[in-house]
Amino acid sequence: MPPAADARAHDLRNAVNGIAVSLEALRTVLPQRDAGPGAARFLDAAIAQCEQAAALIGGPPAASSSVDSAPASSGSGGAIRSGSRSAPGGDGSARDPVRVAGHVGARRNPPGDAAGAGPGYIANFPSAARMTRPKILIADDERAIAAGLSAVLADLKYDVDVVADGEEALERLTAERYGLVLADLKMPRVDGLTMLKELQQRAIPTECIIITGQASIGSAVEAMQSGAYDYIEKPLTAEKLNRLKALIPKALDKYAVREQNRELSSQLVGLTHYAELTGASEPMREVYRIIDAVAPSTASVLILGESGTGKELVARALHSKSERAKGPFFALNCAALPKEILENELFGHEKGAFTGSTNEKPGAFEMASGGTLFLDEVAEMPPDIQVKLLRAIESRLVRRLGGKKEIAVDIRVVAATNKDLQQALADGELREDLYYRLAVVELYLPPLRERAGDIQLLANEFLARYAQQNGKAITGFDEAAMEWILTYSWPGNVRDLKNAVERAVVLARGPVITTSELMPRHLRVAAAAEPSSTVTLSVGSTLTDARRQLALRTLASTNGDVARAATILGIGAAELRSELAALLQDPSPAGASGSVARPVNGAAVAPVAPVAPTSSGAAAGPPAGVPAPAGTVGSITSPAAAPFGIGAPPPELATAGAGAAGRTPRAADVKTTGKKVAGRRTR
Repeated sequence: MPPAADARAHDLRNAVNGIAVSLEALRTVLPQRDAGPGAARFLDAAIAQCEQAAALIGGPPAASSSVDSAPASSGSGGAIRSGSRSAPGGDGSARDPVRVAGHVGARRNPPGDAAGAGPGYIANFPSAARMTRPKILIADDERAIAAGLSAVLADLKYDVDVVADGEEALERLTAERYGLVLADLKMPRVDGLTMLKELQQRAIPTECIIITGQASIGSAVEAMQSGAYDYIEKPLTAEKLNRLKALIPKALDKYAVREQNRELSSQLVGLTHYAELTGASEPMREVYRIIDAVAPSTASVLILGESGTGKELVARALHSKSERAKGPFFALNCAALPKEILENELFGHEKGAFTGSTNEKPGAFEMASGGTLFLDEVAEMPPDIQVKLLRAIESRLVRRLGGKKEIAVDIRVVAATNKDLQQALADGELREDLYYRLAVVELYLPPLRERAGDIQLLANEFLARYAQQNGKAITGFDEAAMEWILTYSWPGNVRDLKNAVERAVVLARGPVITTSELMPRHLRVAAAAEPSSTVTLSVGSTLTDARRQLALRTLASTNGDVARAATILGIGAAELRSELAALLQDPSPAGASGSVARPVNGAAVAPVAPVAPTSSGAAAGPPAGVPAPAGTVGSITSPAAAPFGIGAPPPELATAGAGAAGRTPRAADVKTTGKKVAGRRTR
């Protein structure tokens, strides 16, 4: 079809659609009490669209015809394709146009309608109370269709706005919240599909229903794939309008659910994050409450906490939550600079103040003016600089090195230290008057061990951050790694945890972080060298098993010192010896005197010679040259490293095999009946 014919057909379709929608809007407003002006407008619109359709069908009209087939120039909302009615007169002036849905269109002036009626359809339509439901935006370059839809939806108590093209729609959707947008597929500047894709890219949650007269399966599929809620074809007959009326509440319900989920997610983030701080434990909530209370004021704040707890992040939160948030935040570590350089950094210098000072330099006080000055490790500052700092804070005046005039500054000072303040005051490291000036509000930031509930949250957040930075698809920590994270003391606090996770991400070879990747080398070496201090019990173990393991592990940790092991266990030495004796005297069919022990590998082991107990309660070893039976500690099931374990007896029992040659028997499960000892096969 030639372009001119295609444009003519498009105009004709739009004219017919305008007639249908205008008549539907007319039917909507007629039952209303004050429907006169509104009904007249829609009747005028329907008549104008009929005349335009007739002109398009019959060819270009004569000069005296009521419509002009050529597109009219754009009004306030952009180009339109409706004719303009003109009345012949002596002066050749046209009758004033009607403004429908905020755009110029043809009309007759209804009786009693002022010629200077305000622009915009919604402004002229009988006003209704503001709705609490989400607003609807109509984006269509056909004025009559937009006006008719607006009237129909307003009658259903929806709050409706109208724009003429996709570009204007995007501007409105960015500036305001709309639950639904009804968009024409073909519009000037930005069409419906482009607008829909832009909504997805900008993460604007508004639902969208595409309405078009250019229907095709391809465009429908593309619209749905681009995120449209549904798709309706023109002309908007009564049946299709009823379908649209049924779709709108469902689309708005979907929008409401998404908004609710978004708000819940925002609340969840609010529960775990505050500015740049992360934590949901009660100690951190108390920190957040103090920041909320102090931030709006101008009071100086002294932050106390161990190294690595995040004191600078607290200072930044105080700054960002205050009225000084638009001003500079200047951080200075007082422990990192020598005395002469620190003074220069604080107060600046004039040109020629000292050798090599060829230019003037403003100090931290000047650079932070209008914002916040953060002094980290303030207790490390030399005493003579503390005096100058005190005066600057009190007077809000500073003098550069080598300068003659004082410079007024407008700052808020936030300081931090990881020292014991009472000890620092007693030792003279921190001036008492400076302390009282800085500590208008004291804020204690707890170490990580005092907020254990935040450890897993922090670890997962660091993992996600560094996995993204390093381009690795890591899903989490394995069970052993997370257990180590939760049980480690983290002496370096949050900084220590962050560094450990970053190192693990860099070294990770699979989708999950393992303990070997997470644990620093010096800790792995120490863990391998030191005995285990834990007792592991499998599900189904008896209390007797637990008592045996605890007694043997504790005895091993004391290197066989029964008295000290008993003290640790909270029982008497005699009771512990009885426990050990019960362990050794446990009757078993395989424990007959002189029987041959069969270890797991099936090899026969020579019978064990009689053993006599020593005065300390431990059994003496067999005669020299008698091999010890092989086996395992029958009651020890923990796989953890220990001084004894699989294939090695506890110290209390190990002395039983110490012969003249000093050998330790390899049989861990040794049984005695008082005079005879025999090894038995272990499971």
